[in-house]
Amino acid sequence: MKTNLKIQFKNIFFAKKLKKQQKYLDINSIDTQKPVVLIVDNLIPEFDKDSGSRRLFKLIQLMLKNNYSVVLMADLKEYKYRSDYIDKFREKGVFVYEPYIDESGAFVSKAGFIKRLGNKIDFVWLHRPDIFNGYYPYIKSALPDAKIIFDMVDFHYLRLKREYELEPKKETLKLAKEYLKIELDNCQKADKIVLISTGDKTALKQYDVDLSKAEILSNVHQYIEQDDLVPFEERHELLFIGGFKHTPNEDAVLFLHQEIMPKIWKVHPGLVVNIIGSYPTESVLKLDSPLFKIHGFVDDVAPFFKSAKVFVAPLRYGAGIKGKIGQSLEYSLPVVTTHVGAEGFDFSPFQNIMIADNAEDFANNVLQIVSNETLFYDLSKHSKTILEPFSLQKTEENLLKILTK
Repeated sequence: MKTNLKIQFKNIFFAKKLKKQQKYLDINSIDTQKPVVLIVDNLIPEFDKDSGSRRLFKLIQLMLKNNYSVVLMADLKEYKYRSDYIDKFREKGVFVYEPYIDESGAFVSKAGFIKRLGNKIDFVWLHRPDIFNGYYPYIKSALPDAKIIFDMVDFHYLRLKREYELEPKKETLKLAKEYLKIELDNCQKADKIVLISTGDKTALKQYDVDLSKAEILSNVHQYIEQDDLVPFEERHELLFIGGFKHTPNEDAVLFLHQEIMPKIWKVHPGLVVNIIGSYPTESVLKLDSPLFKIHGFVDDVAPFFKSAKVFVAPLRYGAGIKGKIGQSLEYSLPVVTTHVGAEGFDFSPFQNIMIADNAEDFANNVLQIVSNETLFYDLSKHSKTILEPFSLQKTEENLLKILTK
């Protein structure tokens, strides 16, 4: 929450600009007759671009449905506070903070806004470890009566540890150890801990963490009944989706292109792979070709899911539940992934065909599905069973356990 002099000067100039625009938010419009939840994330959730934002958006919808008032704030420098998603959240009934000028003409920063909230706030939902670590001291001081919730999103230490085991770099191991310290400290301070999977909970058991205050809130996945399921013989492509700000997705796509697809193309030389995801890196963009299409961000991904033959997710490191897997199953699209990608999902009795960790096995599993119509439909029909634990009802029940005083 601290700002250096350079940022303070930029905020002063920004405040003068706001005064000319007369930008003003009425904090008194927050409905305090309902329990109020303040959510802080590192950005205004881009719910159509990454799994973490999509999950948080679903949780906010459930809060609103259950008669909570929601206040949303992003950890952005005041003079860089802009997002195309602010109005979308306001349309849903969320009070979204932006830097503003109050009725007396004073500039209201994030810190000033939190202070003004005072006793209006019942719960503070700090989303991701860095956010909790940075905001906790100020929140604890400014809002002493609020219950403070640490939403891990995933166990960052575990993800970085796995990355180090895959490609040993001193800086990765150092970062992993730093995150472990932060995450364990956050768990100790939080009134409630939110985990995304039983796998993350199991991983935390070896540390001195009070798991009695932990609840699991996974991704929300609603199976889509499809009366017009595109037939097997009309599907001719593979699909991967994932935001590229998340490094495991970049690694997975490089692994797919370099190690897996050459083996598949030997058998099916014309099989096209569609790669969808926001913020593709330079190394991913370089892979673009007629057979390996890099689309970047796509507004409507449904046609790709409906027309693909297999969803391929060769994730070699990561942690928590992978939204891309659940999203594929929503569309009854058969999945081949790794043990890392499959965490939190029960693929039985199809584990052997849906999970493979090396390139040879992964390619063989994909080839079996694209050439076997019966297997394709068996996997497609089983998607609904796999998704049952991720229903909206189950998530709602767990959420309301957390949001109680």
